[in-house]
Amino acid sequence: MSILLSIGGASGSIYGVRLLEEMIKSGIEVSLVVSKGAKKILEHETGYKYNGLKNKTNICYENDDLFAAPASGSFHLDGMVVAPCSMKTLSAIANGYGDTLTSRAASCCLKEGRKLVLVIRETPLDLPGIKNMLAAKESGAVILPAMPGFYHRPKTIEDIVDFIVGKILDQFNIKHSLFKRWE
Repeated sequence: MSILLSIGGASGSIYGVRLLEEMIKSGIEVSLVVSKGAKKILEHETGYKYNGLKNKTNICYENDDLFAAPASGSFHLDGMVVAPCSMKTLSAIANGYGDTLTSRAASCCLKEGRKLVLVIRETPLDLPGIKNMLAAKESGAVILPAMPGFYHRPKTIEDIVDFIVGKILDQFNIKHSLFKRWE
């Protein structure tokens, strides 16, 4: 399985980091895109440096490289995740504005009928954001807000993060044991 993971410039870069770790552990071929803003947020929120994260993945692309392979629908991907997904990136994807590799690759996933998961990390929501989520959903994207459940009784921040990461993995039928399922 081949997945493009884009870590966007919203708060919550830990979701992208944990997802990368879990996908690699599961033997998934992961290509990585990290936005300019996310490179700063990543270090601020997690202590990870971009180069350290980049070295964990199969292939890493720059978000401003519209000549990179994922910018073409003919490039083989099984799907894509944007985690976290900023409102700016959501807007670009929902409205077909392919100004970055992330938004262009997302458009390719939608037009090719591939799984696209957008991990929205914003609260409260404004009306344009809600309309953009609706437009992205109507285009075929999965809207997966970073809204953890608590039925598994999380004890740490890591438990809360792992719940969301597990829900993302579920979208691709990737087995995991990141949280206890409802019984």
